[in-house]
Amino acid sequence: MVTSLFNNNQDIGDITLPGRIHFDPENDIYSVTGSGKNMWLTADAFHFAWTQVSGDVSLTANITFPEVGKNPHRKACLIIRQDLTAGSAYADAALHGDGLTSLQFRNEKDGTTHEVQANVSGPKRLRLEKRGAYVLMYLADTDQELQFSGASERLELQEPFYFGIGVCSHEEDVVETALFSNVSIAPVSPISQTPTLYSVLETQDIASTDRRVCHVTTSHIEAPNWLLDGKTLLVNGNGRILQIPAEGGEPTVLDTGFAIRCNNDHGVSPDGTLLVVSDQSQENHQSLIYTLPITGGTPKRITERGPSYWHGWSPDGNTHVFCGQRDGKFGIFTIPAEGGEETRLTITDSLDDGPEYSPDGRYIYFNSDRTGRMQIWRMKPDGSDLEQVTTDDYNNWFPHLSPSGEKMAFLSYEKEVSGHPPNKNVTLRLMNLLSGQITILGRFFGGQGTINVPCWSPDGRKIAFVTYQLIG
Repeated sequence: MVTSLFNNNQDIGDITLPGRIHFDPENDIYSVTGSGKNMWLTADAFHFAWTQVSGDVSLTANITFPEVGKNPHRKACLIIRQDLTAGSAYADAALHGDGLTSLQFRNEKDGTTHEVQANVSGPKRLRLEKRGAYVLMYLADTDQELQFSGASERLELQEPFYFGIGVCSHEEDVVETALFSNVSIAPVSPISQTPTLYSVLETQDIASTDRRVCHVTTSHIEAPNWLLDGKTLLVNGNGRILQIPAEGGEPTVLDTGFAIRCNNDHGVSPDGTLLVVSDQSQENHQSLIYTLPITGGTPKRITERGPSYWHGWSPDGNTHVFCGQRDGKFGIFTIPAEGGEETRLTITDSLDDGPEYSPDGRYIYFNSDRTGRMQIWRMKPDGSDLEQVTTDDYNNWFPHLSPSGEKMAFLSYEKEVSGHPPNKNVTLRLMNLLSGQITILGRFFGGQGTINVPCWSPDGRKIAFVTYQLIG
């Protein structure tokens, strides 16, 4: 006969109708009943059955709702919390009544809950895993092996923490019941010496901050941007340009002719008719810039000299801006869209990279370490009137401006990290260029390949990026 894994249970937050738990040891089923207005934003109201644990650990269970509920947003969750107070830092793998499944998290006490939505609806078995400073969600149908959902977030908790199962009815005056069966708590093995790298293509709604997984793969993909239809994403992978539906689906390879060593610097023309790629398949295998029809075809060479890494197209479509290395020094260059003479805009011993035009064409934004730390700068399109945009303790890379020109997304490394390497703890941040206020969009494992190129949807409502995980 199985003994209960959870020593205690209680209501968390402001509860009108008390919850309860019943454990059936013969069938290893926990019946959890709870009320509660919500588990979202700053709200914390649910019933929680828990035990205290430390270290890297996973909680796995089959979850079902035995009855039709009142609110489609009712939640049955696998939960990790710093403490039992409302407003605690936490994460959960949440199965909603309508089948939506997401990794929800609050990174700090009394902060706001955010989420990464899986592209799988109504799974039967869920796992919440705490590995180091990260929480990850795995999903499966009952008879299938658990698979990494792509949902992960950095969440740093102090040991011991609370691990358990919970239910929120999403209605103050209603109780709902969920059944948790085949429940296990197990230590998580250390990452092996040859882990598998998972690439996760995500989109994020800027207004709600909701993230959604579009595609999970063990192939290495990088640098998403959007076609003008707002329905299709482009990424590079294994030297090719791939098209992936923004709502989720399998990738298809775009015909780029001889350009089969494309790196992560590519984009779409303002009118949506051309694709620009940076490719290393010709001559001495230095990166050169080419354009071709957006539907695929034979590349046309734009830059004569290399290495050249494309980063932006002027709003009028007449000019490319790119990072190039000439005479051993990197700098920012422009070149006519049809090719021709390149113009160097920055000449310093520093590294200047990631240039992109503002939507009104008045500025070129870029990142530079000319003050000792990588920060975001901007200048006029002729290279004059340099201004520093960010000044903080991060190393900031790859500024990408919203179509309105009012917001700027960029990637931040910790201050001790030099360059823009892969597989680091990074923070995706958003600056309001009118007020200067900076907010956090996500804390995850990434870096090189996350947002190297323009990443805003054409309507300015979403951005796209790639996160990564090393899983043994």
